[in-house]
Amino acid sequence: MMSVRRFKTVLPLLLISGPLCAEDLYKGGNWSAVAADNKASGVGDNVTIVIYEVASASNRVLNKSTKQTEIGGGLSAGPIDESGSLSFGGNYSGSGEVTRTEQLVARMTASVIDQLPNGDFLIEGQQKLLVNGENRDILVRGRIRRVDIDSNNSVASSKIADAQINYDGKGFVSRSAKPGLINRIFSFLGIG
Repeated sequence: MMSVRRFKTVLPLLLISGPLCAEDLYKGGNWSAVAADNKASGVGDNVTIVIYEVASASNRVLNKSTKQTEIGGGLSAGPIDESGSLSFGGNYSGSGEVTRTEQLVARMTASVIDQLPNGDFLIEGQQKLLVNGENRDILVRGRIRRVDIDSNNSVASSKIADAQINYDGKGFVSRSAKPGLINRIFSFLGIG
């Protein structure tokens, strides 16, 4: 227990030092709440786009045509017995098949560039990659709804309205996959 003498010594020191204040634990504006929503909410915010596009097409054509014409006749008169026949025929058979499968899987960030009157966001994002000497460019544009933004601030590419997803590449592998000049000329002329 504090003695009266000590109290008389401490009291003047407290009065001289001025009012005592405790600092707030809360510092406004520099911390996020425990239940904060980190989803894009306006122009300038970013949103993660999860691109998963699979396209498959198959086309098969089979044509067959056959035509046969025969003309025959004979002449008999006394000792003359002649006959003749004439036959025409044609046959055509052709087929063609095209099968194409494409798949694009990527994650990238796009920015909200405008907000429409109904609350939808216009987004745009571009990603440039250099992988093993190959330049890869991915461009995404479109319109998303707020309700389609997941809790982790991402949107599936299948939920982008008016989506424009461009995937392009340049480099050694891309050049070698294209047909050469002679093949392109033959293809243009319908020879190859």
